[in-house]
Amino acid sequence: MNFIAAAIAVAGAAIGASLGNGKVISTAIESIARQPELQSRLQNLMFIGVGLIEAVPIMAVVIAFLLIFQ
Repeated sequence: MNFIAAAIAVAGAAIGASLGNGKVISTAIESIARQPELQSRLQNLMFIGVGLIEAVPIMAVVIAFLLIFQ
């Protein structure tokens, strides 16, 4: 049962992170297209946002390992 819970946790986190990353990147591209002079600032903010979003699946994998090896 722990294996199923771990798989669901990791899959849900991966799906959520991919949707979040897609939204952040598409919004950044739209913003850069509207105001090209802010490209470097928007890129920096985009990379910070993507990094924060990617922290969620990493935590999900840690929780999954805790569930499996308990």
